[in-house]
Amino acid sequence: MKVIDIINKSEKTIFSFELLPPLKGNDAGVITRTIESLLDYNPQYINITTHREEQEYRELADGTIEKRAIRKRPGTVAIAASIQYKYGIPVVPHILCGGFTKSETEYMLIDLNFLGIENVLALRGDGIKGQQVFQPTPGGHANANELVKQIVDLREGKYLDSDLKNNTPLDFCIGVAGYPEKHFESPNPELDLQYLKQKVNAGADYIVTQMFFDNKKYFDFVDRCRAAGITVPIIPGLKPINLKNQLTVLPKIFSIDLPQELALELARCKDNDAAKIVGTEWAIHQAKELVARNVPSLHIYTYGISDNTRKIVEAVF
Repeated sequence: MKVIDIINKSEKTIFSFELLPPLKGNDAGVITRTIESLLDYNPQYINITTHREEQEYRELADGTIEKRAIRKRPGTVAIAASIQYKYGIPVVPHILCGGFTKSETEYMLIDLNFLGIENVLALRGDGIKGQQVFQPTPGGHANANELVKQIVDLREGKYLDSDLKNNTPLDFCIGVAGYPEKHFESPNPELDLQYLKQKVNAGADYIVTQMFFDNKKYFDFVDRCRAAGITVPIIPGLKPINLKNQLTVLPKIFSIDLPQELALELARCKDNDAAKIVGTEWAIHQAKELVARNVPSLHIYTYGISDNTRKIVEAVF
């Protein structure tokens, strides 16, 4: 089932979460264990992240430096398909601009269609580590707006090869990302909102937000979107803090603010266990207020850690 249909048919807030594929060579059982620990709370869909190649340098025996590209978290399509068929829960694999050509994207979408997967989240993705600004992959898309357009073209049976005949439309539900505190590369919130509106106008069905720790920023973001004519559902994304160093790491990586009260509590924590308790309690407080305001879905970024997610949904649903 498509995410937009799940949302539209539900009379109350639903629960969804996001998983990372395991690192190359690691046990894929961590995915199964995470899902099964959350099944009692009736997740309505599960996002599966996609990761581009990374540049790695290593010194050879002769002293020269070898540069190579490696993908540390492969398997998105296979993991998504196995989850959907094993558990009967719709999955939402992420589709990226960075690291993929338009042709590779088309083949991935064809594979997903063959596997009965109807949902995708269209993202620009990150640049290669060390790049000052995002540089499109040769033959790939420069931004998520272009990526959405390619997926929408497939809805109409328009493939990259214009000579194809008897083209079968691939009808995906498309989610895109929104930034309550603006994307870190955007010069201001107003222009960031215009970029978001372009994605929606191109054919996106719903928006899921980047993590935030102050609900007012989410509610203000929704108000600004509505004032700009964006009418699709806007799903809040929550990230339970589970490490003490996330006090400084999260604002740096994601260009977000932590409320003073939360920052002070985390600063007083002696270790990660204490920080995890603080982070979970804060997320519960956020979740209760969001559900009370009847948000479409409570979407949680688990990063493979499910015990704090269980506590949140158990306290709220």
